[in-house]
Amino acid sequence: MISADEARRMALVAQGFAEPRPSGRVDARHLRRVIDRVGVLQLDSVNVLCRSHYLPVFSRLGPYPRAVLDRMAWGNPRELFEYSAHKASLLPVQSHPLQRWRMEAALRHLWGGDLKRWRSVLDPAILLAPWAVIEGMWRLAAEQPDLVDDVLAIVTERGPVSAGDVGITAERRLQQGGLWNWNDVKVALEWLFYCGTVTTATRRNFERIYDLTERVVPAEILSRPTPNRADAQRELMRIAARAYGIATERELRDYFHLPAAHSKARVAELVESGELLPVRVEGLAQRMYRWSGARALDAVHARALLSPFDSLIWSRDRTLRLFDFHYRIGIYTPAAKRTHGYYVLPFLLGDRLVARVDLKADRQASTLVVPEAHLEPGNRGSMVAAELADELWSMATWLELDHVVVKNRGDLSRPLARAVRAAR
Repeated sequence: MISADEARRMALVAQGFAEPRPSGRVDARHLRRVIDRVGVLQLDSVNVLCRSHYLPVFSRLGPYPRAVLDRMAWGNPRELFEYSAHKASLLPVQSHPLQRWRMEAALRHLWGGDLKRWRSVLDPAILLAPWAVIEGMWRLAAEQPDLVDDVLAIVTERGPVSAGDVGITAERRLQQGGLWNWNDVKVALEWLFYCGTVTTATRRNFERIYDLTERVVPAEILSRPTPNRADAQRELMRIAARAYGIATERELRDYFHLPAAHSKARVAELVESGELLPVRVEGLAQRMYRWSGARALDAVHARALLSPFDSLIWSRDRTLRLFDFHYRIGIYTPAAKRTHGYYVLPFLLGDRLVARVDLKADRQASTLVVPEAHLEPGNRGSMVAAELADELWSMATWLELDHVVVKNRGDLSRPLARAVRAAR
């Protein structure tokens, strides 16, 4: 039995929040250490503050040149590649062989049966997409293979290309569930992306630009042997366990969205090998698993604003269990029902989540705007405000914004506004 405080600090240590931020110039070596520790950076299109994949690195390192991450993700030589590992993600290229079982599963299940049978054997976790999108891709690949071949030929000849660059007229659109509005060319490109045939060469205004995987991922990586599914999943589970430090089976499963039955088998294997240790946490009913190398410090002195898509908190149930912090991002909630704002970032101070702030980058006015600021119960407003103000100015400088403005909404807004003015 370990205490809840110990479990929380263990999670923070595993995610890199116990290490001091660099005091000098931040370069690619620092970014590599962060990415190696967390294993994956989630991508998201919302840009009200900053693209989400930049924020976890800032949370752990402080201000750094975003161009360095851009070069790692979309430059040459390539250090990161895009795939649907935890939703849309950036991963180290060394992880490419560990994702090939997903790519091969997509191709394998396309051939050999009708859609009903195919749906019964393919877990949505394989492709990490809603069934409407999966079915749309399957139907197009099965019913219009010539279109897929034509799109691939154009990418081969003219890549890198966007969906609009392909130049094939496609009227029908995939609209099930109202989530996407893709024409058939886009669907074909995404199918080829899931199968690993093409990948993201770069992004243009965050639009994916496609090219053949062999022209993007280093040849040395592509030539590495492809592990079988169980071995690849076991290694993904190891990465998740190291990154989390302590977690339930469901949390480990969701780190890379493994199918449930596969995840349970991999956890059992790692328990048998002694790499995962079953533990109980005081006050929690769920069985948890501690990575054999995980450690908990007596204290963690962290200070960070956390992206809604940071791996520390992307599991909302885990965030509630470890931090007693009920968190929902407001972007999916109608305005009238939002309780803390639109793009809300938790504020980590020490080893606790002590506040939440709604943030917006007004680039035209060169201002980091705080529409709302809320203090968590049991914390001292003046102390939290002073630390948060320093972090807001650090973020503003990093985003090349000249001002920080706190609006008068939320119980932390007034002390935070005073602290922001004082910190300037």
